[in-house]
Amino acid sequence: MITVVDYGVGNVGAIINMLDYLGIDARSSSDPKQIANADKLILPGVGAFDKAMLTLRERELIPYLNTAVLERNVPVLGVCLGMQLLGLSSEEGREAGLGFINARSVRINVSDTSNLKVPHIGWMEVSPTGNGRLFAPADTQERFYFDHSYHVVCDDQHAISATIPYGAQLACAVEHANIFGVQFHPEKSHRFGMRVLTSFAQI
Repeated sequence: MITVVDYGVGNVGAIINMLDYLGIDARSSSDPKQIANADKLILPGVGAFDKAMLTLRERELIPYLNTAVLERNVPVLGVCLGMQLLGLSSEEGREAGLGFINARSVRINVSDTSNLKVPHIGWMEVSPTGNGRLFAPADTQERFYFDHSYHVVCDDQHAISATIPYGAQLACAVEHANIFGVQFHPEKSHRFGMRVLTSFAQI
């Protein structure tokens, strides 16, 4: 059973619909005990870093996430902003992150002379690093849908499981022990996103 954390910030319904389509047993929940006792967790997120972290704190969900992820070693997948929340902090705000991985989120920096835009919105092929379990072999091309202005910078480069070229080589997925994160939206990425969610469900 995958529990999608419903804290009012993220595309919970779209993720649940995709998991249901794939035949993966899943539920959305804002109940602290269900979150603490989950088999697997997905932490979605859309919008601003501080608002998301303040909402988690106001709903008193962080201690229960800590119980599941840090004490019980439950696999957790952060999606889009949810991936950024797994880290220590973000340039977007002042709130501390969950601190599940040693990483910080910084604004995407592109040259004024380039054709690249911020936010980065659209489809892009990713390059797996070989350090993760969510992606197909490196010689398989997979495309995912992105919508973000910030990206995660990891202290440990081995925690990066996939990258994209956007002004620089940016981490777009992370994995450390039972902690997983993807900057893209698997629920909007058609068959490629389905495969990533299936891989997470099978861990």
